[in-house]
Amino acid sequence: MIYGLWNNPLYVQTAGLVMGFLIVLSTLIFFVKRKGAPYTTAWVSLKSWLFVAPLLFAAFALPKSATLIFLAWMGVLSAKSFFQMVGMYHRSWFVWITYLFIFGLAHMIWYGQLEYYNLTPMIFLFVIALVPIMRNSATHMIQYLALSLMAFIFWGWSFMHMGRLLTFEGGEFLVIYLYILTEVSENVTWACSRLFGKIKPFNRISNKVSLEGMIVALGVTMLLAWGLRHLLPDRSEQYWIAAGLVAAIFGRMGDLIINVIRRDLGIKNTGVFIIGRDGVITRVDKMIFVGPLYFYLYIYLQQISLPQ
Repeated sequence: MIYGLWNNPLYVQTAGLVMGFLIVLSTLIFFVKRKGAPYTTAWVSLKSWLFVAPLLFAAFALPKSATLIFLAWMGVLSAKSFFQMVGMYHRSWFVWITYLFIFGLAHMIWYGQLEYYNLTPMIFLFVIALVPIMRNSATHMIQYLALSLMAFIFWGWSFMHMGRLLTFEGGEFLVIYLYILTEVSENVTWACSRLFGKIKPFNRISNKVSLEGMIVALGVTMLLAWGLRHLLPDRSEQYWIAAGLVAAIFGRMGDLIINVIRRDLGIKNTGVFIIGRDGVITRVDKMIFVGPLYFYLYIYLQQISLPQ
């Protein structure tokens, strides 16, 4: 017997279309991958997504409680990669407190304890501030406190707004919709920047992002937001326009922030994730601003849509 969203024709069609698109595009890129670095990079990325996409669709087809645990686990893996990047993985007190708080956020979302969710950054800061006191140590503690708080805000409080979106009616489709938009926007930006991008306003942070690439990606993302609006719980114009703008503009911000950290640390990437490009952080960094921004925009749009 098939459970979950695999009984939903819309979900099956969406998964089939995405996988079909990836297979066709991967086949085309496979035969031209030796023509230059842009094609090789595209092939590596697509090869990775041929493995990742089925896992994501399988995870989101599970009951919402299991999908929420999956999102929390992705947050924990991202936090783990972050701690490894900044050389803090050996500071077990800070690391494990961060992990526990991320899973605690999932618990609060599931049980609707949203007033506590909004307080967690302050509670988290208080708890980790006790660590140097309990250890009777002040060495490097400002650094550890700051990096731990950054990890929790990015990969916990901020990213887990995707879990809050999940609790809405049709939330699974909403989260998938936002993720598709941000992923397409990112890859279009990179492709256009490589092919004809001249103006690179963030060249000291990332050579993958050009003004031309962002403009083209904005247009493609808005078109895709309109074309996939049937995935939204409400297909009204304001919802898909807001989603397209948030995904295209703020999706880049998450990636750029991680590049700032990598450049500052002098490291090239964040590790290998399954097969292909970079580590788990690159799979979710685009959502650390998109998730909370669209969550509150969605609530605001619902409020102004109510009859007076």
